[in-house]
Amino acid sequence: MGIFTRLSDIINSNISALLDKAENPEKMIRMMIQEMEETLVEVRSSTAKVIAEKKTVNRRIEQLRKQSTEWESKAELALAKDREDLARAALVEKASVNSTVTMLEDELRKLDDTLEKLSTEIDQLQAKLTDARTRQKTLLMRSSAAQSRVDINQKLHSFSIDSAMNKFEYYERKIDLMEGQVDSMNIKQKGLQDEFEELAHQEKIDQELQSIKAKLNKQ
Repeated sequence: MGIFTRLSDIINSNISALLDKAENPEKMIRMMIQEMEETLVEVRSSTAKVIAEKKTVNRRIEQLRKQSTEWESKAELALAKDREDLARAALVEKASVNSTVTMLEDELRKLDDTLEKLSTEIDQLQAKLTDARTRQKTLLMRSSAAQSRVDINQKLHSFSIDSAMNKFEYYERKIDLMEGQVDSMNIKQKGLQDEFEELAHQEKIDQELQSIKAKLNKQ
């Protein structure tokens, strides 16, 4: 069973209803608490992995930004030495690096969204676990007083989280979409639109080249 399926089942569960059906409510709630604790550890581990991935992406972005600056400096040097061909090649490399930075910045925003959702689910699970522990103490006290199960059911508060399963299905679809978008970034299909984009790209390079020339002439 996947972690999100388990998490959905836990959050969507009605503790009171489960205890009503259990032959041994004390044993049932111990098992539920253990399951919640294990799931909480897994969700926090997943969150830690996303945070680590975010740090990696941030480091990569910083590295690429430095590379972009270095390529611009190389273009300036090449023009200063009357090597326009090298300057143009350097600017092409700079544009490629900047394109990767844009892609990673988009991935970073998606990771932030994932972290926000995970944080919400952790809060919901923690609240459910706290309630289960409270119910465990109540069960132990009532068991020691030899009160009937009917009496326990009347005093326990029943609750559920509406539409929890739908929320998790939506969340899983969002993850599928995010993964699909990341995979699609590695696929480039050359076509008429790409050729026009290449023309626009070359025009941008030419404009930046002229700008650097003007900058150097002023010096």
